[in-house]
Amino acid sequence: MSTARNPQDPDRFRMGPTRVSTLVVAGLAAAAVAWLLISGFYYDFAPDLPWLPVITLAGLAVLEGYAAANTRSRIERRPGREPVNPLLVARFVVLAKASALAGAIFTGFYAGLTGWLFVERTNAAVGDRPAAVAGLVASLALVVAALWLERSCRVPEQEDDEDREPGDRETPRGRR
Repeated sequence: MSTARNPQDPDRFRMGPTRVSTLVVAGLAAAAVAWLLISGFYYDFAPDLPWLPVITLAGLAVLEGYAAANTRSRIERRPGREPVNPLLVARFVVLAKASALAGAIFTGFYAGLTGWLFVERTNAAVGDRPAAVAGLVASLALVVAALWLERSCRVPEQEDDEDREPGDRETPRGRR
C-alpha cells in the first residue's frame, strides 16, 4: 500500500492541528543554538538581557488566552454571545499555529539560555537569570495559549454528525 498522497486529493492542502513533536523539535533546536551562541559570545557582548521580549511574549499569551475563551463561547453560541465570523476563526487558527511555533522556538532559546546561565557562576550570569527565567515562563505561556486558541477554534461535533455517512452533507434543499 502506497503512503504517497494523490495529487488530485482535495485534502492534500488541508491544515491539520499543530503537532507537539514539531514544537518539541523546534524547541530543542533553538535550545542547542542558544547554548552555542551564549557560550561563545556572552562575555564578548554581555549587555543585560532585555525585558521587552518577555513582556511581549507574556502580552501575546494573555491576548491569545482571552481570544481562546471568547472564541470558544461564541462558537458554542452560549447565551449572550453573538455568533463568530468564520473568517475570523480561520485567522485565529493561523495566528495560533504561528504563535505555537514561535513560542516553542522562544521556549527553546530561553531554556538553553537559562541552562547556561545557571551553570555559570559570574555576577553577570546571576544578574541575567531573572530575565531568562521570566522569558522561559512567558514563552511557555504563549505556547499553551496558542494551542488553547487553536483547539478553541474547532467546530464542536453535532449530535447528528455521528449518524451521517462521510459523503452526506446538508444542502440548501435538504440532504443529498
